[in-house]
Amino acid sequence: MKTEPDAFSFDDLKACPQKTEPWDGIRNYQARNLMRDDMKKGDLAIFYHSQAGEETGAVGLATIAKEAYPDHTSWDPKSKYHDPKSSPDNVRWLMVDVKWKQDFKQLVSLQTMKAEKALEGMRVTMRGQRLSIQPVEAKHFKKVCQMGGLTKAQIDKLGV
Repeated sequence: MKTEPDAFSFDDLKACPQKTEPWDGIRNYQARNLMRDDMKKGDLAIFYHSQAGEETGAVGLATIAKEAYPDHTSWDPKSKYHDPKSSPDNVRWLMVDVKWKQDFKQLVSLQTMKAEKALEGMRVTMRGQRLSIQPVEAKHFKKVCQMGGLTKAQIDKLGV
């Protein structure tokens, strides 16, 4: 899950009550469908800071705390995520709740990920992959966790 840290960072998530926050504002159908169809309560997510200069990369882990439900910000005219074609009777956009799980000991930069042969084929390392939500294969997930400083025992405990 990618976010711009100046909009909402991993530290922001960690500071939330119960360390949980709605992942709202998704306005891409492919990302919405991934949330709707593939994200289940208890699933793990790599939290990735995008467009953060030298701090662009994976910073930690989050858990899906609540499966996809209507994103009410889409029908709120005061919201920056307002969509006039969306309403409670015509739900176009969804959100999930995410919960802080664990910090990485070190940032796993995009450049580092691109240089790692074991991450070949991971979407975030591919040119043109700009979605804020992307599926990650288990082997790539484990490798990013290892590169982030988690031990094999910590990774095994995650149950990936």
